[in-house]
Amino acid sequence: MRPPVDRLAALLATALVSSAGVAATGHGSPGVLVNARIHTLEAGRPAAEALAWDATGRIIAVGNQDEVLAKAPGAAVHDAQGATVVPGLIDAHAHLMGLGFALLRADLVGARNPAEVVERLQSFAATLPPDAWLLGRGWDQNLWPGKSFPTAADLDAAFPTRPVWLERVDGHAGWANSAALRRVARDLSGDWQPEGGLIVRSNRRPTGVFVDAATAFVDAVVPKPDEALRAEALRRALAAAASVGLTGVHDMGTSAADLDLYKRFADSGRFTLRVVAYADGDAAALDALCRSGHYSHPGGRVRMAGVKFYADGALGSRGAALKAPYSDDHGNHGLLVTPPDKLLDGMHKARRCGVQAATHAIGDRGNRQVLDDYAAVLGEAARSDHRWRIEHAQIVSVEDIPRFERLHLTASMQPTHATSDMPWAEARVGPERLAGAYAWRRFLQAGVRLALGSDFPVESVDPRLGLYAAVTRQDLEGEPPGGWLPDQKLTPAEALRGFTADAAWAGFMENEVGRLAPGLRADFVLLDADPLAVSARQLPGIKVLSTWIDGVRVYDAATLVPAAQEAASH
Repeated sequence: MRPPVDRLAALLATALVSSAGVAATGHGSPGVLVNARIHTLEAGRPAAEALAWDATGRIIAVGNQDEVLAKAPGAAVHDAQGATVVPGLIDAHAHLMGLGFALLRADLVGARNPAEVVERLQSFAATLPPDAWLLGRGWDQNLWPGKSFPTAADLDAAFPTRPVWLERVDGHAGWANSAALRRVARDLSGDWQPEGGLIVRSNRRPTGVFVDAATAFVDAVVPKPDEALRAEALRRALAAAASVGLTGVHDMGTSAADLDLYKRFADSGRFTLRVVAYADGDAAALDALCRSGHYSHPGGRVRMAGVKFYADGALGSRGAALKAPYSDDHGNHGLLVTPPDKLLDGMHKARRCGVQAATHAIGDRGNRQVLDDYAAVLGEAARSDHRWRIEHAQIVSVEDIPRFERLHLTASMQPTHATSDMPWAEARVGPERLAGAYAWRRFLQAGVRLALGSDFPVESVDPRLGLYAAVTRQDLEGEPPGGWLPDQKLTPAEALRGFTADAAWAGFMENEVGRLAPGLRADFVLLDADPLAVSARQLPGIKVLSTWIDGVRVYDAATLVPAAQEAASH
């Protein structure tokens, strides 16, 4: 479920205006929110009309207005004017820098054919210096007539000399023109394939499409962004997240350089999000965790105590590892993008270092491998509170679902993946394998905790679309009637927990965020309608009125300047 380009552009424009001038996001002054309809997600007191926080940004009282005001004498009073308040929304699987760079590149999401891709690229290229690479993201051949991968020739007429490199919507494939291919030093022709990747060829010559690990050949020759551009990408990503009600993100695949950038933003009070970062595999960031222990920024906005691994690729580019061949590509079982011995070594390293593992697995073979590996690595420790995760758990053999519970794993799943993939998923895997596909209800029934997210920028950053997809399993036009595989729908309350309390639990943050209770941080969102009361069709249209972190507004839809002034004044 991916919004059209004009909606993304409007979202970014609003977000950037709202974040302008926000120079500090540290703790502010004591405050009280009154005249609100608050969903606390606390079993003992699920509803309230006011909450108060102290100067450190922690909640000191939640309840009826009079009792809360009495506990916060002299605190600034904020009138919610009857708005619905929910705990700050948390995306349990996302790519923060990926979103920022996507917002700086040509947006190809929703393009209906290669010609439309070229048209969008030509408009974007007009803004670039003559010698710059043309970079873009979001193409999806599944939306095109014939559903075939594109070729370099589709780009060459419009861009004969400017190198073009376009990331597929799932981030697991890339499309290059001939000018870009000429920059690659290695001879890409022949029958050989890189481990964990696929060079698509015709008559032994590369066509221009590279899948999973093969994308590294072109990535290696694309100019690296400088620090100023990286900072701008982060600024845009933070602004976009705040504008849709996100107060937290589990950032999957954070490099050591990314973490350093987050620290600098947090040090200067510009980090308007609470990030639980997962290191980018067995690399420098994981080495630092093993050497120095878990990282937590003094301000509480940035934490790293986990590592993200990859088992397989993605379903849309036929890289997800399947036990039986793809139903629409006979003989193709997908890809194990990390060599199995290296993946297992990385998991053992995480266990030795006391680091939480989160492993990408989409196909039934990929999920089976990760389950087997986790069982071998954890051993008796599987009964402990390790909270290791499988990211996506998208196509899982039905008999493997109970293993998640036995191993005490979290299933980190993305509702909008189901609604984006549903037009072609059955063609990929056939009807039998759909029994364990995007099977949220089956996981819950097996006693497995669900942490919900979006995988942005693969999907929209907007969690309202995730809530809608979770409870309807329909696209924004209401198709198909009754929803796709409707027995796997979630209730509105289950969906909201997946984006709040359960997401917080999955990141070891349940004593900090995810609920609204004394002692927790004052991270919350004001909405113009109640997501637990409106019809499902209304969920995407709920307006985010303001977003608060540590009791400080970081986004205000109605009066943009006061939000900036308030954050900058503390």
